[in-house]
Amino acid sequence: MEENDTRGHFIQSIIEEDLKNNKNDGRVVTRFPPEPNGYLHIGHAKSICLNFHMAERFNGRCNLRFDDSNPEKEEQKYIDSIISNVEWLGFDYNGTPLFASDYFDRLYEYAVRLIEKGKAYVCSLTGEQIREYRGTLTEPGKDSPYRDRTVEENIDLFTRMKNGEFGEGEHCLRARIDMASPNINMRDPVIYRIKKMPHPRTGDKWKIYPMYDFTHCLSDAIEGITHSLCTLEFEDHRPLYDWILEELETECHPQQIEFARMDINFTVLSKRKLKRLVDEGHVGGWDDPRMPTLQAMRRRGFTPDSIKTFCSAIGISKKISRIDYGLLENCLRNDLNEKAPRRMGVLNPLEVEIENYPEGESEELTALNHPQKPEFGERTVSFSRRIYIERDDFMEDPPKKFFRLAPGREVRLRFAYFITCKSVEKDPETGEITKLVCTYDPATKGGDAPDGRKVKGTLHWVNAHDCMEADVHLYDRLFMAENPEEKGRDFTENLNPDSLNVKKGCKLEKNLETAEPEYVYQFERLGYFCVDSKLSGKQDVPVFNRTVTLRDSWAKIQKKRNK
Repeated sequence: MEENDTRGHFIQSIIEEDLKNNKNDGRVVTRFPPEPNGYLHIGHAKSICLNFHMAERFNGRCNLRFDDSNPEKEEQKYIDSIISNVEWLGFDYNGTPLFASDYFDRLYEYAVRLIEKGKAYVCSLTGEQIREYRGTLTEPGKDSPYRDRTVEENIDLFTRMKNGEFGEGEHCLRARIDMASPNINMRDPVIYRIKKMPHPRTGDKWKIYPMYDFTHCLSDAIEGITHSLCTLEFEDHRPLYDWILEELETECHPQQIEFARMDINFTVLSKRKLKRLVDEGHVGGWDDPRMPTLQAMRRRGFTPDSIKTFCSAIGISKKISRIDYGLLENCLRNDLNEKAPRRMGVLNPLEVEIENYPEGESEELTALNHPQKPEFGERTVSFSRRIYIERDDFMEDPPKKFFRLAPGREVRLRFAYFITCKSVEKDPETGEITKLVCTYDPATKGGDAPDGRKVKGTLHWVNAHDCMEADVHLYDRLFMAENPEEKGRDFTENLNPDSLNVKKGCKLEKNLETAEPEYVYQFERLGYFCVDSKLSGKQDVPVFNRTVTLRDSWAKIQKKRNK
């Protein structure tokens, strides 16, 4: 659903047909209507992209509207986060977010109109009794004993509910539809309840609040929405959506269209379940980089374009399917491969002393910021007698196809020289290798030999004298099971104990000292990394998050596990 995505889907076809027939006078107005009771996740991104892109494609408008009719769970921090995430994704909602609470007076008037038409009544059953009277999917419900109250009595009680004369649960306002309807949502649903709680935006003005189904359709109508796009769980609510608008004879009657929500393997996309992960301490918060929330993905280094490309790739349909997490990572890799400057970092440092390099001297070498993009320019990296390489890039007794450093073997240092390992120093007690002693060939400056000799291994490295130290957080899938909610197990039982690996004492290229949070670099041969926006400046050393690996290493792990 990118702006340049020419592939169609059934919603696009519906809108095109409406425009062909001049329905809605040729207007297209959509909306993204989050409830401000939590943080947005990648599943919400699909709805954001769909609604905004449909408006963009047909020269329409998309509103950002908060369905804030439940003050018990709503907070300003969620509103701020949602606005920030929508803007981060690059969508324009005309500069002013809208709120259902702005329409509370009009919604109350609509409710009074339904009472006056005999289409709503004040019910005094308890919540438990209402559920008992509702019936089941196979048995019809039965009428409330308060269903035949007079219009005058209902108006009086509803007014007194509004004025705060009753306690919570004493009364509610219900639509008067059909208790025998095969659609349980049409069995006299509650449309207003008493809730004596201040609202973040309206304060103590209201003692009653409209229910979601009542609020949503009328907010759509008030805003002149033409196409109300929502996920499949609202399909059974569509008859109620239409009933309310028809009974109130609203000037605008939006068309509700449902599409399949997103499921991604190795994760959960439920605010309730994500809240459990936070509340039970399985993760470090809603913005923990292992979480599928947009806040967390930003902190980890995901880009807006990668998320929009992913949403475009999975498409829009009526069929619920589980998307491979690897597709999301691949969209991210493809985007970062084009955009991320290159740097060098060593996560498991092993000291190398180049014994024939002059003691106390150093030099500046030229390094490319991107091997395929000359417009990214160049940078300088310093080189001296002592450097660090990756510990895994050396083996004393290497197998046949190990082409990196080994005793007596020559390799290339990226942008620098050829070096040859002469000897190995070890801890006398543990036997662990502590240092390599090598020599270098001064004629190979820049990484090429004038005599044309070739080496098979090229290693990244950093100068031990001026590199920066950092902690690096390596992230893996949060869950081990492809479907964490598989039957018979609580989803938390499938948590991956190795989803976070904190590497301390990492050595990074000095140029990374000026790295900005959320700005991603490729550490050559290691993956994509960015400074952690939350921990930046709060620890003795900077913290870098691994955004994604260079290749889908998880697929290889899973393949081995399945053998």
